[in-house]
Amino acid sequence: MTRQTFTRLLSVSLLALCGWTHAADVYPNKPIRLLVGFSAGGPTDVIARVLAKDMTTTLGQSVVVENKAGASSMIATREVRNSAPDGYTLLFSSLGMNVNPILLGEQAGYNPKTDFTPISNAAVLPMVVVAAYDSPLRTIPDLLKQARSKPEAVSFASSGSGGSGHLAAELLATSAKAKMLHVPYKGNGPALLEVMAGRVDFMIYPVVGLADYVATKRVHVLAVGTAKRLAQFPEAPTMAEAGFGGFEETAPWVGLMGPAKTPQAVVTRLHDAMTKALAKPEVRVQLEKLGAVIVGDTPAEFAAFLKRDYERWDGVIKAAAVKADLN
Repeated sequence: MTRQTFTRLLSVSLLALCGWTHAADVYPNKPIRLLVGFSAGGPTDVIARVLAKDMTTTLGQSVVVENKAGASSMIATREVRNSAPDGYTLLFSSLGMNVNPILLGEQAGYNPKTDFTPISNAAVLPMVVVAAYDSPLRTIPDLLKQARSKPEAVSFASSGSGGSGHLAAELLATSAKAKMLHVPYKGNGPALLEVMAGRVDFMIYPVVGLADYVATKRVHVLAVGTAKRLAQFPEAPTMAEAGFGGFEETAPWVGLMGPAKTPQAVVTRLHDAMTKALAKPEVRVQLEKLGAVIVGDTPAEFAAFLKRDYERWDGVIKAAAVKADLN
């Protein structure tokens, strides 16, 4: 290689580096798409919109939430996986991102371990174990005593196979070495109605909106899946108090991520904007009204959490022989 050729190549490389550095410095310089794999109005969508509004102000560019519902959130997840890693197409995701590939393998269309750049876990939505208000099952020990009396002596409802409530109940069953009968429904609402009617023994339900059913004496809380007792249900013990420590990590999470290889400068900018939003009292009040427990961790902490989350559900799904519901 001649000196002239080397000098030309070096100049081109330096120009490219300077160009990218400048691009990172001015990021963002156009609107950001934030994809949500669920319909508008659900907890994931609502939290995404609360954060997007505040992040728009901090970043100086619109953060636009787009609902790409369907296929257990895989449509949105695949689109972000295939997007350019420039910080302009992001994913606000939840538990299904890890669970879908465990259930479906390559059919999921992405690898949660390698195809994304974690930015921050925004919050978790605790799960609560509930039975009908007049059910004879008043505590977790009551429930497990009956469940151990014979296989499938206790039934539990869920919003569908592979959902957060289903997997949390299977984790309880495998941890307690009990076989329970799973009764799936098309959503948490229909499942809870069957529990309230006493046709199914219990379910593990997200805390969002549950207080009204407790206040009107339609359900009884056996335990809460949080590290500390919930202010909404102060008399209800935690799962740890009932003998199942660490159950709080089963809570569905909602977090921000980009495609793999998103530049560190962009990740830092997005992380800072999101954690600033999560620190604001008005934002915290909105999320806490939903029952959310705010997290706002670092990219490294979120990555470590996602690894643990995958390993936990991989173990539960295999132990309970959970199958994907493709209907």
